Amino acid sequence: MSEEEKLTYREAIEKAGASITRFPLIPVKGIPLMNHIANNWDSIWAFCPDPSDILIATYPKAGTTWTQEIIDLLHHNGDSEACKRAPTPVRSPFLEICSPPPVPSGLDLLKKMDPPRMIKTHLPFQLVPPGFWENKCKTIYVARNAKDNLVSYFYFDCMNLTQPEPGPWEGYIHKFMQGTLPWGSWYDHVKGYWMEREKRNILYIFYEDMKENPRREVERIMRYLDLSVSDEVINRIVELTSFKKMKENPMANYSCVPPVVFDQSISAFMRKGEVGDWTNHFTPEQSKMFDEDYERQMKDVNIPFRTLI
Repeated sequence: MSEEEKLTYREAIEKAGASITRFPLIPVKGIPLMNHIANNWDSIWAFCPDPSDILIATYPKAGTTWTQEIIDLLHHNGDSEACKRAPTPVRSPFLEICSPPPVPSGLDLLKKMDPPRMIKTHLPFQLVPPGFWENKCKTIYVARNAKDNLVSYFYFDCMNLTQPEPGPWEGYIHKFMQGTLPWGSWYDHVKGYWMEREKRNILYIFYEDMKENPRREVERIMRYLDLSVSDEVINRIVELTSFKKMKENPMANYSCVPPVVFDQSISAFMRKGEVGDWTNHFTPEQSKMFDEDYERQMKDVNIPFRTLI
């Protein structure tokens, strides 16, 4: 084993610290992605999963980590200690992410894991490597209402020192509406998976439903994955994946990522986890402008989003 392979995830990031910056975006098939991802695109596109692999797809800040933890606990019969074997990005690699060496890429981590693997992606449907569909991998897509997703992404871009400078809130709203943020348009993202959900057997779930009735949604995920655990285990998973519990869990709260990348003194990675926090950020004028644009961009589809529960 090389010295680099012996490094922990956090140590690898700290070692790469001088190379870490707010990386520029480069379009890949029209979707803005960080330059390291774009430069490694051929390898990402060529990735061929095992049919037993599970893909967890979301637009950024829509409940990804929450869903990853639920699935890991389901696979380990609610054993919280088993799910503390490594931080989330090591247990469930981020397919397309690439960083300066010695930080392992998502592909590097996946190569060292035996199937079945939990694989995370923020790629829109059209950029998901075709091997996932050819091998009929189970795919869970989590969607969050646009206004709350926007607020959460704004705070994330403030503290994530590898993504472009977010600028002021007023301008960020327009970047979101125009789809110029990393991973592109929220509107196209949620619509892409929605329109393919039946053909591709995608379990499409909503963040708001998870907040409203987490037990029901955990059971939906369990059935989709052809798993069966006891009611007692379901209750335990619901408790262990509450926002409070996950925020306190060092294997799930991204404290494994040092401040050179995630400066949690600016904003916590797990900030609020609420539905309706957008009401604390949008002015009435901004809300009206956003709603009018939303109607225009979503007029061709009827996805039952809720901005309050």
